[in-house]
Amino acid sequence: MRADIITIGDEILIGQIVDTNAAFLGKALNKIGVEVRQIRSISDEKEAILEAFSEAQNNVDLVVITGGLGPTKDDITKHTLCEYFDDSLVFYPEVMAHIEMLFSKYVKAPVNALNRSQAMLPSTCKQLFNHHGTAMGMWMQKENTVFVSLPGVPFEMKYLVNEYLIPGIKKTFSLPALVNKTMMTFGLGESIIAEKISDWEHALPPHIKLAYLPNLGRVRLRLSAKGTDQATLRNEIDVLFDALYPLIGENIKGFESEEPIEMQIGNSLNQKSWTLATAESCTGGALAALFTKNAGASSYFKGSVVSYATELKHTILDVSKDIISEYSVVSEPVALAMAKGVLRQTNADIAVATTGNFGPSKGDADAEIGTVCIAIITPEQEVTETFCFGKHRERNLQKTLNKALELLHGMLVH
Repeated sequence: MRADIITIGDEILIGQIVDTNAAFLGKALNKIGVEVRQIRSISDEKEAILEAFSEAQNNVDLVVITGGLGPTKDDITKHTLCEYFDDSLVFYPEVMAHIEMLFSKYVKAPVNALNRSQAMLPSTCKQLFNHHGTAMGMWMQKENTVFVSLPGVPFEMKYLVNEYLIPGIKKTFSLPALVNKTMMTFGLGESIIAEKISDWEHALPPHIKLAYLPNLGRVRLRLSAKGTDQATLRNEIDVLFDALYPLIGENIKGFESEEPIEMQIGNSLNQKSWTLATAESCTGGALAALFTKNAGASSYFKGSVVSYATELKHTILDVSKDIISEYSVVSEPVALAMAKGVLRQTNADIAVATTGNFGPSKGDADAEIGTVCIAIITPEQEVTETFCFGKHRERNLQKTLNKALELLHGMLVH
């Protein structure tokens, strides 16, 4: 079974918003065995929408559309669907009652004519009732292709996908068994991993495909299998991934469906009854944010000192001015002193410190742009390392976070 995803909105095309809806839909469809042929973003113009519909017609089994269902004049998806299906809009009293309920409960304003227009839907559509908003979803079919129109508001779209779209697809179509599993690795580049697992990759059976997904110090390895029985495919993939541990075992940090590495670190800390604190300069608190965004972080995360300015490293973390003067603010001795300082301030068991020079100028540091020093202190050991990440500021931040997590995870596990 094949599908197209069409996202409607000029705001996508001009880069005003990022199209997260297409990514969510692609993942949701792939999970149940639907092959996505293409993802298209098009403007809020009738001609563009009709062209996209016509091109997809009978070339795919399913077209999923998001956007263009609001109350304003630029939202023309419903009208265009009516033209394409030779249909007309009719009034749905139950939708109007729902809109009035939402306004009385949440908006505290009268329902105007534009809002009332959202109770008008194509007469032949199967209504996908949106309990979280005023724009209803619509399921329609023309010849061999099903068209499903969903609102562009992400949380409303996700609700309708889980509540109606996925169950509807399973009921309407015969789906193949499709299994994906993604292994997370840290510390090796894509080409090095490819070299280490070359024989393993060449021996993969034809119905199982490997994809490399690199991202700044992390490489994800995704196996995709297609067949008739999911349990058999899952077992095949598990056996294949098990064979990677003798080859790159030290770099494997789990699987994407599992908890992210920062949550794995939190679980390890809880098991040891240890607590963590961070002292951050170049990362500006971003490392701490990775931990605190997760529920339950208060059980193991004590806090963070963001000593971005050099003087704060001395006044708050008690880093000696002599050490800074002798080694430079971006150095392993300063990173280690920062880690020790935050341990004293927070009474944590483990500390991670980052200091680096992301550019564009050197600032107070002597180190070249892209130099980063990371220090980690646990009850059992102290580790400091220096890295050269290049001159791209945003990439340097992500590389530093990934490397700090990799080092910390390795120390806790091994």
